[in-house]
Amino acid sequence: MRKFFIKATCLSAIILSCLTACDTNLDLAPTNGETSSTVYSTPAGYKQVLAKVYGAYALTGNGGSASSDLAGIEAGTSDFLRLYWNAQELTTDEAHVTWNDPGLPDFHNLSWTSSNTMVTGLYNRIFFQITMANEFIRESTDAKLSERGISGTEAEDIQYYRAEARFLRAYQYWVAMDLFGNPPFVTENDPIGKYFPPQISRADLFEYVESELLEIESQLVAPRQNEYGRADQAAAWALLARLYLNAEVYTGTARYTDAITYASKVIESGYTLENNYSELFLADNNLNNTETILSINYDVANSQNFGGTTYIINAAINAEMNPASFGVPSGGWGGVRSTKNLPLLFPDYSGSTDKRAMFYGTKLELDDPSAFSDGLKVTKFKNITSTGATPVPAGTFASTDFPLFRLAEMYLVYAEAVLRGGTGGSQTTAIQYVNALRTRAFGNTTNNVSSISLDFVLEERGRELYWEAFRRTDLIRYGRFTTDAYLWPWKGGIKAGRGVSEIYRLFPIPSTDIIANTNLVQNTGY
Repeated sequence: MRKFFIKATCLSAIILSCLTACDTNLDLAPTNGETSSTVYSTPAGYKQVLAKVYGAYALTGNGGSASSDLAGIEAGTSDFLRLYWNAQELTTDEAHVTWNDPGLPDFHNLSWTSSNTMVTGLYNRIFFQITMANEFIRESTDAKLSERGISGTEAEDIQYYRAEARFLRAYQYWVAMDLFGNPPFVTENDPIGKYFPPQISRADLFEYVESELLEIESQLVAPRQNEYGRADQAAAWALLARLYLNAEVYTGTARYTDAITYASKVIESGYTLENNYSELFLADNNLNNTETILSINYDVANSQNFGGTTYIINAAINAEMNPASFGVPSGGWGGVRSTKNLPLLFPDYSGSTDKRAMFYGTKLELDDPSAFSDGLKVTKFKNITSTGATPVPAGTFASTDFPLFRLAEMYLVYAEAVLRGGTGGSQTTAIQYVNALRTRAFGNTTNNVSSISLDFVLEERGRELYWEAFRRTDLIRYGRFTTDAYLWPWKGGIKAGRGVSEIYRLFPIPSTDIIANTNLVQNTGY
């Protein structure tokens, strides 16, 4: 199945200007000679702009790997996935970074401030992508299509595109809600140009994301009927299931029954587990993939940047590990490895029994936080195909797609929601779903379980979903992120680990935006 790629990266310059670290305009007007009436004049133009809305997830800017849509941050670090992955993984027991780039050590030390460069970059990237979605949604109303003489099946297709843009916006607002709690809020109905958006509470944003997903549910393409890399109904259901699983954190009200309902919708929608776990994270994971519901698509020729899976692969290996065997013969940056807590989730972390355990090295301990030789290296993602080939041109960049949603997560959402008291499911079915993952992992039923607990599900999520940008959210939901009741090496900046203030369950709104937009109130403690 071919990947859905942006074909004209200059479109973002047509649509909107770049966000900067202190820009208060979250709905920006075009800054060049092209106008919306030109860009959106044909059905093909609409699809090209939609491709850019998706492409912004995989690209840092219009001019290749050295360009960025954002100011105030180095281009290579301004990629959405790199920024988001760091916030979700480097803050936890799954990953520790050796580099001292400004803002990075703060993640594992759990000591960031409102002036952290990486936090600011992530915040601006989120709202850059929301702005792009808003622009597409604004230009794809029935009235706009009629005005431009677009009708019939072409108009129907564009309405599918519009629903996808609304999904992508809802996803980014979910990210903003999960990370920042109470962010600014802007939609297609707000003014273009100089505008100071209001702040929205976390609970109200939860309701907005929920309502958007429920409204577009029937407007999206049926499960598995869209192009690979584009959202379908199952993607909306998967985000709803994830939203409801964390509802008690976001709003104080549990929604576990709804989590079961929407996880079940995904499970019954036609997606199936892949037979080989490791092939989900290889360079041809776009081909005949029945498990990944929605991915960020990368390609060594068409979407080069130093974030995404290029970052995840290269940061986890060094020259000693033979980068060519990972499909990046010119790569290997040697910067990120696991703490011992991750491999120790596996009774046998050699990978000879549970094939999900993919580690390199022998030293578990992180005695020296700046030494890449300390700690086991994670080799889950590779830029080689299932046949052992390296995509061309071979160098540093990767063609491995990153799964934002896959079926295995839904099995675990269902199991956890049942154990937390949700109705509409059963423990028997939950155990069957967990055992389906374990049967694939071990290659047989010998290590299947007859009972499960909440602690077991958290451990199984770690074994199944590690390095897929879940861990921070999971630890917060389980009450283990900031507390001293659960520690990992260098948590809070000391070797044995320590508890930290609960303020770190949220990131701060960047100080630049607090200063620029007087509608915003900083999160407690910052």
